[in-house]
Amino acid sequence: MKKKSVTMSDIAKTLEVSTVTVSKALGDKDGVSEELRTVIKQKASEMGYRFSCSSKSAKDGFSFNISIVVAKHFIKDASAFYWVMYRYIIELLQKYNYYGILDVVSESDEANLVMPGSVTDKKTDGIIVLGQLPNKYVNEIEKLDIPVVFLDFYSGENRTDTILSDSFFGSYMITNYLINAGHKSIGFVGSITSTSSIQDRYLGFYKALLEKGLPLNEKWVIGDRSADGVMFKKFELPDELPTAFVCNCDETAYALVNQLKNSGYLIPDDISVVGYDNHIYSTISTPRITTVDVDSRQMSSEAVETIIKKIRDRGYSRGRTLVNGKLIIRDSVKKIK
Repeated sequence: MKKKSVTMSDIAKTLEVSTVTVSKALGDKDGVSEELRTVIKQKASEMGYRFSCSSKSAKDGFSFNISIVVAKHFIKDASAFYWVMYRYIIELLQKYNYYGILDVVSESDEANLVMPGSVTDKKTDGIIVLGQLPNKYVNEIEKLDIPVVFLDFYSGENRTDTILSDSFFGSYMITNYLINAGHKSIGFVGSITSTSSIQDRYLGFYKALLEKGLPLNEKWVIGDRSADGVMFKKFELPDELPTAFVCNCDETAYALVNQLKNSGYLIPDDISVVGYDNHIYSTISTPRITTVDVDSRQMSSEAVETIIKKIRDRGYSRGRTLVNGKLIIRDSVKKIK
C-alpha cells in the first residue's frame, strides 16, 4: 500500500504554524525568519515531504532533492549519532539550494531489496547512503542510474565514492593511550563483522597490541549488537576481566560503564573504559568517557560536496576520503604505575 503523501498542512500542524508560513519557507519567499525557515525545511525533510520541481528544474531535468538513505536501526532514538549527521547534511545541502529527503530502510526493505520511494518515484538527483547497509542492498542501489555517495562505511565489492572517519588510526591512537597509561590487559567491545567501521576500529586496536608485544585474549573481544544491528541490553562478560576496554562507540562504552558499575566495579579505579565518536553518551556518563572525536560535520560536508559534483558532472569520481579524528581525554582512564 502506498503511503499518504505529506502535505504543507501536515507540516504546519506539526510545528503549530500556518500553512502560508510553511509555503513561504519552502518557497524561499520573504516573510519568514531564516531560523524558522531552517526549522521548517528540516521538519519537511524528516516527515518525507516531496519537494516539487520548479519549471526551471523540470526543464533541466533536476529535482533539487537528495535522498538520504539510512537503516532504521541506526536512528532508533533522537540521540542517535546518525541523526546528528543527518541534520548537518540538511543544513549543508541548503547552501546549494538542495533539499534532503530522509528515506528510512526497514529490516523488511533490506531483506526484500525494496528501494527508497524518492528513488523509485524519480524525485531525487542523487543518493547519500548514511551508514552500513547489506551488500546485496548496496549493490541494487549501485545499479541505479543515479549518483551515489557512501557516508561512514565502505564495501570492498564496489568503487562508489566514500567518506569515512579514519577509524583504524583513531582506534590505534586511543589504544596506545591506554598502553601508555600502563595497561597491558585490554579488551575490545564491538561486533567486528557488523560494520566496516567497527572492523577497522578492531584492527586499529589489534595493531597497537601487536606493536607493543601485548597478547590478544579472544575472551575479551565481546560483541555489542545482534546480526541485524540491534544493541544488546547487556554484554556477555567473562569472569576474568582486563584492566581496560576499548569500545567501538560511545553508546557501547556508556552501556559497559553502567553494567560494570552495577556489578560492583569502580570506573576507572578497577577498570578503565574508552569509547569512540565523542557523542552525547560520552558526556552524560559518570565518569565522563575518554573518546575519539569524529568530525561528523566535516564528513557531512565532504559527502554533500561530492554528491553535488557528481550530479553536475556524471564523470566525476573522488574515491575514498578519510577524515581524521582527535583524542578527547576525560575521566574514564586510570594511569597504572
